[in-house]
This record gives sequence, C-alpha cells and structure tokens, in this order.
Amino acid sequence: MQRVARAAVRVESAEVAAIGPGLLVLLGVTHGDGEAQADRLADKLRALRVFPDAEGRMNEPLGDREVLCVSQFTLFGDARKGNRPTYVAAARPEHAEPLYERVCERLGARRGVFGALMEVELVNDGPVTLLVEVE
Repeated sequence: MQRVARAAVRVESAEVAAIGPGLLVLLGVTHGDGEAQADRLADKLRALRVFPDAEGRMNEPLGDREVLCVSQFTLFGDARKGNRPTYVAAARPEHAEPLYERVCERLGARRGVFGALMEVELVNDGPVTLLVEVE
C-alpha cells in the first residue's frame, strides 16, 4: 500500500483507471487466502491512519479519498535461491481474481485489469509505503 498524490494504470498504452490523493494498493493473493482475509484486508486499509491531520501527523484514515487497486502476483515472488524468482506462493488466477474483486468492491476502488500487463504510474506522498498483511 502506498499513500499517493495521484496514481494511474494503463493497459496497452490506454489509461484504464486513475485517482487523485488516496491509496495505491498492490494486491497479492496466496493459496490460503479466502473471503475472510479479503474482507479484513479491505477493512484494515480503509481504517489505516496514514493521512496527515491538521497538525501534519499521520492520524487520519482514508475517508473520502480514492483507492486504486492493482493485482500483483509478483509480491509473492521468492528470489532466495538463484536469480530467477519463483512464484509458487502466489495463488492461481481462478482463486486470486474473485478475492481481488472482493477487496476492490469493499474499498470502492478503481482497478487495473486482472492478469494484464500493466503500466502503473504513481506519485508517492510522503513517501508512505506499508506492507499490510492479514491472517
């Protein structure tokens, strides 16, 4: 998750989604993830206090700001052995896509195109970048 001033995603050079201030969520799904994890993750992202309050401290949640969610199986890449990452921890598309869609719906997020080769452009605000995991 990155707090952004703006972000956009393109597929084949065509912009498919863009947001102003808010969150860019790069979402990876693994084999053990299910609907409960998807719901907890979306709720956690909505509640994270990563936006500045009136005094400039990170103390405000998402509120009315926007969310752009992009599926990214490479988050589960393992490069501990050799030079070619393995992606065996990433869920298969038939398992991952419904969970990706569920998170997007729960967040009211704009989204990339699941499984597509995408160009993601962002301006990180802060910079603020967090790894957010749920059990």
